[in-house]
Amino acid sequence: MREEPAMDHKVPDLHISGVSTAPGGHYRQVTIEGVGKVEGNVQADDGCKISGIVTVRGDLQAASLRCEGKLKVEGRLSAESSQIDGYADVRGPVHGETLVLKGGMNVKGDCSLERFDAEGGFEIDGLLNAGQLDIRLYGKGKAREIGGESIRVRKGVQGAWKKLWQRMFPVWNPELTADLIEGDEADLEHSHVSIVRGNRVILGPGCRIGLVEYRSELIKHPAAKVGKERKTGDGSHFA
Repeated sequence: MREEPAMDHKVPDLHISGVSTAPGGHYRQVTIEGVGKVEGNVQADDGCKISGIVTVRGDLQAASLRCEGKLKVEGRLSAESSQIDGYADVRGPVHGETLVLKGGMNVKGDCSLERFDAEGGFEIDGLLNAGQLDIRLYGKGKAREIGGESIRVRKGVQGAWKKLWQRMFPVWNPELTADLIEGDEADLEHSHVSIVRGNRVILGPGCRIGLVEYRSELIKHPAAKVGKERKTGDGSHFA
């Protein structure tokens, strides 16, 4: 492990290569390659790049996060933009603008974003809230509640990546489960939800919904199963 002071900044860089442990702190840029552990909270002003297996024993705050491998954050994760290619385990909440997931993610708190683009599987103990959600499932997707302006859920196309996804998600069950999904437009497939609320609701194959409340339009695939449906308004913005 070495700390490299930035040329024109007083805030140092943190670079871990190989197998090493470093202290938490305030850094300009954090780069970790290999197997690393950071003891304490981390702030990375210019971003954080991870390749390997990394544990942060505290909060991780970064302008941007790029992870290829496995990341465990024992506190909260906050990044304007995050791209996770692999697996992330966050023991606290997640905040940011954009999160692109290709793999798996486990979040013990709420997940609040402007855009959530997921290809793989995830489990969020709290609320998943984003303006735009585009979810392609190759394994289990789970959240207590999901809210957003536009919510789209699809079963991932197997194709050439099928074997990789099967190794990552041994139980091959691409289905989203939630107590509540609420948004202006909810376009769902392979979703098991107690209550769906929206202006315009589209239910495709594999949907099992207890109650649907919609304001303007409800479109159902013949294979979608709905317990009850209720038209609640005149099609204006869903409150």
